[in-house]
Amino acid sequence: MIYRLLALNIDDTLLQSNGRIHKSTKEAVEYVLHKGIYVTLVTARSFPSARKVAKALKLNSLLVAHRGAYISSSQEKPIFVKRISEDVTYEIVRLLEGFPCQIRLVHEKYSIANKSKLNHNMLARTVFTSGDPIFYPQQFVDSLSDTILEEPVTPPKIEIYFENKTDLQDAKAAIQGMFEDIDSIQLNDLRLDIMPAGVSKLNGLLYLGEHLGISRNEMVVIGDGLDDIEMIEAAGLGVAMGNAPVEVKKAADWVTRPNNDHGVTYMVKEHFRKQHPIEFLRKMNLLK
Repeated sequence: MIYRLLALNIDDTLLQSNGRIHKSTKEAVEYVLHKGIYVTLVTARSFPSARKVAKALKLNSLLVAHRGAYISSSQEKPIFVKRISEDVTYEIVRLLEGFPCQIRLVHEKYSIANKSKLNHNMLARTVFTSGDPIFYPQQFVDSLSDTILEEPVTPPKIEIYFENKTDLQDAKAAIQGMFEDIDSIQLNDLRLDIMPAGVSKLNGLLYLGEHLGISRNEMVVIGDGLDDIEMIEAAGLGVAMGNAPVEVKKAADWVTRPNNDHGVTYMVKEHFRKQHPIEFLRKMNLLK
């Protein structure tokens, strides 16, 4: 099979545990780019954060950000964007304000969150693991519902960070029972993300593939998270990181080394060295 697109998750896939991209990973991405492979990032991060990582890798490609709700190479001209409506956003916020949690409305140009009902350790973990660069405007307000009542927001994604497990389960059940035009995904015992209905990393990647004229069978996906499973299963070659949970590894065709042991580099060099450059394949009439 000839592969024409490489899709990479960011956190715990491209990035090491220290949050850095190893030099060998940058070289591996450059290697496949020179072979004519389209390289994209598919991430739950906001677009500005994904774009920052893309720049470090010298990528000018379209990126699938906000867990599939925002696809673009620049903030000005997205090829796809799907948002949670003003009314639904407000109603969700009002519901969640009854729980001790932080609610973060993640727009492609800024984020806004409540600063109350959250202990300092949780707040620090929220801010510094959100993946947003320093230049991405982040506002913390006393009352999120009051703020968006005056200045409505239509975010592509809402992130909620809870202080205890039972509150997450109660809030998740309430949200699923009240709203039909949103989907939710639980990332761990304390983290819940809410997206517009039908939005997912897989659907975002498939939309990008259709835009580029690349089928899912021509894609290689490398990821580590539970929200990467759909992509890994759907791709022509699905790869799990060595640091991924068991469920992700079971879904994969191939398991590479962990992120702290150059997993992306190892997989890329092992596989793509066997594939001729795309331009050569076209000249040989092996690819249209």
